[in-house]
Amino acid sequence: MKRKNTRTTYSRKIKKKNSILPAQLIRYFVFGFLLFVVLSLGYHYRSSFAYYLGFKSHFNKETNVFSEARNLKVLEKSEGKVIGLDVSEYQGKIRWSYVDTIEEKYPLHYVFVRATVGKDRVDHQFKRNWLGAKENKMIRGAYHYYRPNENSLEQAELFIKTVKLKKGDLPPVLDIEKLPKEQSLDRLKIGLHRWLKAVELHYGVRPIIYTGEKYYDDFLKEEFSDYLFWIANYNFYREEIQDDWLFWQFTEKAKVPGIDYKVDVNIYNGDLQQLQYITVE
Repeated sequence: MKRKNTRTTYSRKIKKKNSILPAQLIRYFVFGFLLFVVLSLGYHYRSSFAYYLGFKSHFNKETNVFSEARNLKVLEKSEGKVIGLDVSEYQGKIRWSYVDTIEEKYPLHYVFVRATVGKDRVDHQFKRNWLGAKENKMIRGAYHYYRPNENSLEQAELFIKTVKLKKGDLPPVLDIEKLPKEQSLDRLKIGLHRWLKAVELHYGVRPIIYTGEKYYDDFLKEEFSDYLFWIANYNFYREEIQDDWLFWQFTEKAKVPGIDYKVDVNIYNGDLQQLQYITVE
């Protein structure tokens, strides 16, 4: 009688690798990196945080401390340069006699006032702001908000009809922020050139162009290199004005005495004497 093969075969169980440790390491790394970033920012803005958390009388729960600290750092790094505002009807009725400083210690010397929008609208507060800035002894300038899909010469005519520049006023400003929906980019650029030339011919001074930094880099920098630029950039990492910018709008959320709503603040790339030099003669 043959003996049956009773040998038992064993299957080796493959142990699963422990995935908990790597996952924990990743979490620790992410947490450590975020902690490092927070501590670095805290150290970088230590003087600003001390100012806002310990000494600022109007600090409240609605204050964005990081944003305010960055704005203060920008002002500290811009010593010797001239600080100013730009306003429109969105700031309501401004009490101009109280508009004097930002952060209670940085004097405000100039203001750009929105005058017109497109081919058919005058800013509701333009007349009040235009006269108020003058009475408050601020250097003033006027800007036009350009609508890409409207006739450029009609827009220029409205601005010219509305704004009477006087000696000591800043050059006119063309505000371009939007891309066209009903025309090509080439047609937009033709329209911008027409507006700029018509306004320069009327006032005898070359206008300034306002736009965002990306818009400037992508569409305007090369073809409009003969013009001076006023650039908007609110990025947290940027704390100083670029050499090729005439003005820099570094925040849109500042609080200023006499103005009930948040307002844009700008830095001129020069001192007060240099600012006065570029005004209308």
